[in-house]
Amino acid sequence: MGFIKGIFTFIGLVVVGALIFAFVKFGGPVMSLDSKALSLYMNMFGGVLETGKTADAMSIKVKVDPEVTNEDIKDIIESVASDGNMALVGDVTIFDGSPIDASGKPTKYARTFSLCSRPIAQKFLDFSMAFGAFMPCRIMLQEDDNGDRWLNTMDMGLMIHGGKTLEPDMLKMAEQVRDTVYGAMYAAAKGDF
Repeated sequence: MGFIKGIFTFIGLVVVGALIFAFVKFGGPVMSLDSKALSLYMNMFGGVLETGKTADAMSIKVKVDPEVTNEDIKDIIESVASDGNMALVGDVTIFDGSPIDASGKPTKYARTFSLCSRPIAQKFLDFSMAFGAFMPCRIMLQEDDNGDRWLNTMDMGLMIHGGKTLEPDMLKMAEQVRDTVYGAMYAAAKGDF
């Protein structure tokens, strides 16, 4: 128990140290960021410290109900996306259980669903071409070592609040995309048609 308490104390000290460093070094620029930016970066950093894996700290996942089929998942994601004025623009099965090399070792099922709203995408690309690296939005369906399936997607908090506050119309669009993608993922995991 003392070891765990020590780890949390260390993490707390690192976070406080990082905040002090950021304020001293970047005081003015840091203060011009969205009010949620620092806490989001600190949460991400805490996740990296906890797992050692940057991707884990930058994504969210939900376990799929065993009764939900992979095709149900696709249909639900497509339906929720459509309701949110987005389209399913890609559906790629990356691994289907078949071996991919001469070892004969089977792969775990993995499939990516890509969602996009073309008008929103255009607005964000006009704002910064770098947003293209994050488009289209993806939801990944993956099987783990136990045969359980998971859906995961990028945590969009930093995309929305990680820099300077977005203009009101862009903020509204970004929140709509986030809510649609998260809604599709959680509904699909439960088989909620």
